[in-house]
Amino acid sequence: MNDFTALLKSRRSATKFIPNTDISDKELEEMFGLVKFAPSAFNLQHAHYVVVKDPELKTKVHEAASKQYKVLTASAAILVLGDTEAYKDAAKINEGFLHLGVMSKQEYDQTVEYVNAFYENRGETFKREEAIRNASLSAMLFMLIAKDRGWDTCPMIGFDPDAMRAVLNIPDRYVPAMLITIGKEDMSGQRPRGYRKPTGEFVTYNQF
Repeated sequence: MNDFTALLKSRRSATKFIPNTDISDKELEEMFGLVKFAPSAFNLQHAHYVVVKDPELKTKVHEAASKQYKVLTASAAILVLGDTEAYKDAAKINEGFLHLGVMSKQEYDQTVEYVNAFYENRGETFKREEAIRNASLSAMLFMLIAKDRGWDTCPMIGFDPDAMRAVLNIPDRYVPAMLITIGKEDMSGQRPRGYRKPTGEFVTYNQF
C-alpha cells in the first residue's frame, strides 16, 4: 500500500473533536497554498473559503448549523463557497499567459470571449451548479491535505444557507457548497467505517 492509498483509507468524517485544540493561521495558510492546485473549469478557481475560529462567531455558525456539537468543538469551522460569477475573472486569470507570450492577443481575446459566453448562455441554474461542483472539487482536496497533516475533518450540509450568509456576511454571488469542520478527532466510541458498495454496484463500462 503506497502512502496515498493509506492516506485515502485513513480519511473519514470525524463525528466529534477534542475541544480547545488550536489550529494556527500559518498551518491553514500552508494548506490553502496547496488547495489552489485543485482542478476547476477553465481554471476559474470558483472556490472561496471562510475560516471561522473566533469563539463568539463560531457559536453563531453552530446555531446556523442546527446546533451540531462538532461545530463547537472543532478547531475551526470552514464555509466553502462557490463563485457563480467566477467566469468574469477569465481575463485576469489569463493575463499571465498573454504577458508571457504563451497566448497571442487573438488567443487571449478568444478565450475570454468564449468563457464568458459559455456561462452567460447557460443561465443562472448552470452557474450555481458549476459554482458548487468546482468548490466541491477544491473542498475534497482540502480534506485530503488536512489529513496528510494530521488533521481530521467532516464535510457538512446540515446548515441554513441564509442564516450562514447573514452570520458571515456572504455576498450574493457566492453559494454555500458545504461546511467543513476541522480539528483533532475524539476517537472515544468511534464506530467502524460505514458500509462501502462494491465497485460492481456503482461502476459500469461503456453504457449504464
